Amino acid sequence: MGVILEVKNLTKKFGGLTAVNDFSFEIERGAFVGLIGPNGAGKTTVFDLISGFEKPNSGTIRFDGIDITAKKPHKIVNLGLTRTFQIVRSFKFMPVLDNIKVSGLSPRGKLASKQIGLDKYATTILSSIGLIDKAPIPPVILPHGSLRKLQIGKAIATNPKLLLLDEPFSGLSNEEQKELITLIRQLNEDGVTIFITGHVLRELMRLVPRVIAMHQGKFIADGPPQVVANNKIVLEAYLGKGEEFA
Repeated sequence: MGVILEVKNLTKKFGGLTAVNDFSFEIERGAFVGLIGPNGAGKTTVFDLISGFEKPNSGTIRFDGIDITAKKPHKIVNLGLTRTFQIVRSFKFMPVLDNIKVSGLSPRGKLASKQIGLDKYATTILSSIGLIDKAPIPPVILPHGSLRKLQIGKAIATNPKLLLLDEPFSGLSNEEQKELITLIRQLNEDGVTIFITGHVLRELMRLVPRVIAMHQGKFIADGPPQVVANNKIVLEAYLGKGEEFA
């Protein structure tokens, strides 16, 4: 399948704080990988660096064979790498269907919708995320779980090869989490490479075959969730924070 994302010696400093410290990993095309670590470990900063929202102090990022280290977010999206955010973002007063259509106007989205048209493309995505009945409703009145789905729907509309999901289960009920897990699994089965963050390992153990663990900006472990959950360094990182790890 080949490597779709290659991160080498990535470092990001904010003043005197090193948020990401000489961090390296690879992700195979079509893989489903989790990035874990206690709160403040640097997970979101890694995503910010990969997606172009922050620039590293050093290190390189290659996506699908292209160096994207210095590229802007919209250029990276156009190559096929899309991300979601911990804080849900949408056009609050624009109908849900139009939110999807706006994302579908990206170059790769246009390519995907060329044969069936943008309206049909957006409607199909809404059906896949279980929001077709919400098509005319503005996001401002939607519950949190639906907003999470909409955010993923907008990302899907850009026709990604690799989707970065930053804490997608945050604030969701158990039922909402199950619905979102089903959606994410289906995306991966359809060929989208998934890279997902979480600080509670238990949430990801049901979902991914591989996790990368980090702490204080550094790489500490990589492997199957059950193995990583019993890694001494990982245990110390989580227990030292008083957080759940399994």
